[in-house]
Amino acid sequence: MEDRPVKIPSPLLSFVPIIVLVGLLFFAIRIFGSGTLDGASQIVLLVATAVCVLIAMSYCRVGWKTIEAAIVQNIASVTVALLILLLIGALSGSWMVSGIIPTMIYYGVQLIHPDIFLVSTCLICILVSVMTGSSWTTIATIGIALYGIGKMQGFGDGWIAGAIISGAYFGDKVSPLSDTTVLASSVTETPLFKHIQYMMITTVPSLVITLGIFLVAGFMHRTASADYILGFTQRLDATYRISLWLLLVPAVMGIMIARRTPALITLFVSATLAGVFAVFFQNGLLHEIAGTETDGAAATFKGLLQVFFASTSVETGDTMLNELVGTRGMAGMMNTIWLIICAMCFGGAMTAGNMLASITSVFLRFMKRTAGLVGSTIFSGIFLNICTADQYLSIILTGNMFKNIYRRKGYESRLLSRTLEDGITVTSPLVPWNTCGMTQSAVLGVSTFVYLPYCFFNLISPLMSIFVAMLGFKIKKIVSDEEDQDFAAR
Repeated sequence: MEDRPVKIPSPLLSFVPIIVLVGLLFFAIRIFGSGTLDGASQIVLLVATAVCVLIAMSYCRVGWKTIEAAIVQNIASVTVALLILLLIGALSGSWMVSGIIPTMIYYGVQLIHPDIFLVSTCLICILVSVMTGSSWTTIATIGIALYGIGKMQGFGDGWIAGAIISGAYFGDKVSPLSDTTVLASSVTETPLFKHIQYMMITTVPSLVITLGIFLVAGFMHRTASADYILGFTQRLDATYRISLWLLLVPAVMGIMIARRTPALITLFVSATLAGVFAVFFQNGLLHEIAGTETDGAAATFKGLLQVFFASTSVETGDTMLNELVGTRGMAGMMNTIWLIICAMCFGGAMTAGNMLASITSVFLRFMKRTAGLVGSTIFSGIFLNICTADQYLSIILTGNMFKNIYRRKGYESRLLSRTLEDGITVTSPLVPWNTCGMTQSAVLGVSTFVYLPYCFFNLISPLMSIFVAMLGFKIKKIVSDEEDQDFAAR
């Protein structure tokens, strides 16, 4: 018996799973609030996946094996990211309990003036992310320390996280060491440094505006009193053994990154080394974490393992500081990992059912001018960020979808590569169920919806890309419009 031919769903029908997803998420967020990511969002994604599978199998005539293969492939594509997430959980726990992050906070709060804290935070994250090429590593290390400094100085969660993420994703976008930078240039067949140089036309103005906003906001901020900050630093000093020797661990990590050591190895070594320092510098805290059931070497060993895999709390005498120095370890990343797997199921089902291709075809109708072409690319990328929940998949799918269109219309490949980064790389942390959004929210402990309005660089970049396209600045066509029309008519 021959298989029935696959039917391509209409854009309207393809939007049904998206409507179900958005509708259920709306109610879940209203009911569960900040606890939505603890399980409600995952169930919503699975329900939307079931709706997608139902349409794909009943109407589109796509077999279950095809859908299953697409889902498995999607999940396999984020396996390394899931391992990195687990190691980030171990890293953040070990860096906190060992005293590395408290030491950074202790000295940082004395060095960074509150008036320029937000702009300094953004610039520091830019520097680190450009050198590392990783927004995830930047936020999980120096980002957590800066978050602590900001909290001490009285800044809101959204402002601090927005400054951290804005700076971290600048480097993720332009660093030659960044996976997304290399991927965007590779997919579009654009030389890497030509791609980076061309991105500066939209990236630098976006950054200047962002830094201006953070600078003004910093001067308008009502700073916490000097006595309040002094009290925080004193409690840190009383709880942890503060020492500049602890900064050797970030230094070793920096060297490994400079030598381009794989991320998994770098994170593992950094977490392990921090654990060793915890034994020598914070042995008393390890015993406190282990509890009273054990003592001596057994308590040290038990406390150290708990730092890596479990939630830990340290009593500092201040409720806010207790929350700041509390850690979640590897176990704290499980909700995020669960969410990523569910999101990959949804993206795989949408892809297998040809629904993504059907929806993105709608954007092709707005490509009569340069601004329309760039805008369609950006909106397609953002849409895929929402649907596939992964920036790498979004870059690959959008790049392959538009590559021939840009080529046919006579545009240089660097225009497409820049647009991919402007529309996809920087918007990925703004989607709550995207791998980037889930990770940054979990690492910083700040809901995506809380920091989203303050990620000015991430919000401005797509708009700047469309604005520059409207101006036509530095946008060249290889063939004329007449040749393009002749080519299309053949």
